[in-house]
Amino acid sequence: MNGLLVVSALLMGVLGSAHCVVMCGGVVGMTCTAIPLQQRGRPASQLPLLLAYNAGRIASYAAAGAAAGALGATIASFGLVEASQLGLRLAAGALMIAVGFHVAGPGRALRWIERAGAPLWRRVAPLAKRLVPVTTPLRAMGLGLLWGWLPCGLVYAALGGAVTSGSAAGGAATMAAFGLGTLPMLLAMGSAAALVARVARTGWVRLAAGVALVAFGCFQVMHVSVAWAGGHAAEHTCCSHH
Repeated sequence: MNGLLVVSALLMGVLGSAHCVVMCGGVVGMTCTAIPLQQRGRPASQLPLLLAYNAGRIASYAAAGAAAGALGATIASFGLVEASQLGLRLAAGALMIAVGFHVAGPGRALRWIERAGAPLWRRVAPLAKRLVPVTTPLRAMGLGLLWGWLPCGLVYAALGGAVTSGSAAGGAATMAAFGLGTLPMLLAMGSAAALVARVARTGWVRLAAGVALVAFGCFQVMHVSVAWAGGHAAEHTCCSHH
């Protein structure tokens, strides 16, 4: 398992949490408002529902990551293992850069890729509505399992990394780490929704997170480019000796 990839996914989740508040803040707020009014001021009353919701969401991410990792391993098994891995990592880095601009900017840079996932969400959304109001941890977990399939450019970027993990287990671990990275912000969203949403939407917060994501993406692209150039140089040297 690629430890660097898992750590990168975790950091992507942490840095992209501002985007998650925009995308998932509504459902977190809905989970909280299902609590009886007299209990809403007590965080202990909210915590079981929020933990169950996020456990479901992260489980969906891990399932998608396992599928992505298995797909990447299948592509690599066709023979050109190194070339396919480098190509997939290059695509993942480029997607991470796009997500960085998406987070830092007005939120339209990846609207096209989120629209691509809309048909799936149209099938899932009616099932999610049946779980509202969210009155038990089981219903909250069910809602989280469904909400994990919401079209989201940030999630797709993390899945791009999961494809390069080389196995279903590696892909699941990558996406689980990404989900855990988003957890602090979304848990805080449950406890202080208005404050967290206001901070997450602040221009400098989104700009800082976006710039950091772009930097990670550039590092990934440069790392792949160096590896690719090194491989070609070694191949050329080998050929010159024959």
